[in-house]
Amino acid sequence: MAQDGSLADRLLGGDKRALARGISLVEDDDPAGWELVRAVYPRTGRAAVVGFTGPPGAGKSTLVNAAITHLRKHGRTVGVIAVDPSSPISGGAILGDRIRMTAALDDDGVFVRSLASRGYLGGLSPAAVRIIDALDGAGFDIVLLETVGTGQNEIDVAEVADIRVVVSAPGLGDDIQAMKSGLLEIADVIVVNKGDRPGVEQTMQQLIGALSIRATVAEKVPVLKTTALNGDGVPKLIETLDEIGRRVVEQGTLSRRRRRARYLIARAASDIVAHRIRAGKEGGLNSLADAVLSGTLTSGEAALRLLED
Repeated sequence: MAQDGSLADRLLGGDKRALARGISLVEDDDPAGWELVRAVYPRTGRAAVVGFTGPPGAGKSTLVNAAITHLRKHGRTVGVIAVDPSSPISGGAILGDRIRMTAALDDDGVFVRSLASRGYLGGLSPAAVRIIDALDGAGFDIVLLETVGTGQNEIDVAEVADIRVVVSAPGLGDDIQAMKSGLLEIADVIVVNKGDRPGVEQTMQQLIGALSIRATVAEKVPVLKTTALNGDGVPKLIETLDEIGRRVVEQGTLSRRRRRARYLIARAASDIVAHRIRAGKEGGLNSLADAVLSGTLTSGEAALRLLED
């Protein structure tokens, strides 16, 4: 493990090549990647993690790019995880988001990594959490996590990010309705991007109205307008994120890290069950299915038997 330790030391020292290598090991689920995560874990918990999610077409990548530009003007280092759809052939990220993040080019204070969703409907793969730890350990002040943009199912970000930003835009139509039943439940901040387009005020009022009937709201969720292409509204967004971030810090790092650990455990358990179903004995699974069809077992009882095997 001496080589892994050296890699960890270089990563903790801010070596970007070591960080890139470490992230590749983590994403590939290489045992060396797990050793690296263990080595850097004591240095984690300092970076604020901000998740950007929302329906396709809202301009999330452009908004993240504008946020990077603003943060760098104020001397803050930024790690970015841009979760892209997976290639159906290689399983890797298609890299569409990184292409739009021009603020990261030739800037040593920014590190952008595209990450494949690997088919996870919640918009994230478990590797995202471990990569957050790597970026945190490498000393970045803030980690921006942009999810793939699949719609209302994309709520894993609620378990991973310290602050959740839901991004919308005028003219998305049915996507706004979908947000009302899913993404708005996790929002700490709502952003209506493309604020120079017609219908922006109507979209904002729709979202404010949807928030007013959200039963779990403990305090008012801000609804902000931005135009990411020219930076309008971005300073106000960063100011709002900082204000929420101060409240998060007051809660301590343990609860934040514990929440992400719970997510990893739940995902690992889900993967184990899925693997058992794919690799298990077809006859055994068919027997359970027949028992459910006949009423001998409920689906829940059949699932418990599957786990016990």
